[in-house]
Amino acid sequence: MKSLRTPSPAGFLVLALLGACFSTGTASGHDPKGRLSSWDNLKSLTPGQGIRVVMKNVKSYQGKFESLSDSGITLRQAAGEQILPRKDVLRVSRKVQDHHARNALIGMVVGAGAGLVIGLTPYMIQRNCTEGPAFNCGYPPNAHWVKVLTPVGGVGGFVVGALMPSGGWHDLYRAP
Repeated sequence: MKSLRTPSPAGFLVLALLGACFSTGTASGHDPKGRLSSWDNLKSLTPGQGIRVVMKNVKSYQGKFESLSDSGITLRQAAGEQILPRKDVLRVSRKVQDHHARNALIGMVVGAGAGLVIGLTPYMIQRNCTEGPAFNCGYPPNAHWVKVLTPVGGVGGFVVGALMPSGGWHDLYRAP
């Protein structure tokens, strides 16, 4: 029976990836504490920012934020200025900037790291490098898998990161 010990570098990578996957916050769209029901949330909007307003009759308006008052919200569309009364507003969302380039770079680094770890794993197991500090056995003399899997993992991670959904709409207000 094996005793418990510190995880290998591959184990740390797996734990880090799992932590990133499960730390998405309230991705489900639920607002259990009612934070979105405050009209004051809309004070964070700046003039010219892209917004979408859904009315209680399910009609939707999209445009640039102009101004806010206790009685309603004003937005500018191609057809002109639109004043929407607060009592009829169901939801207000702001446009969130896309982060495809950032996600692609993060994916490339994670993919290259995963390729490196996967490429080194057979060598580390063969040389019994699982005890002591990470990479205690030195660089493998025949690092064919490292030379192949590191760039392949980097390219794969870059593609996955670039294609991940990014940006979109972020709700600021929902009628109670």
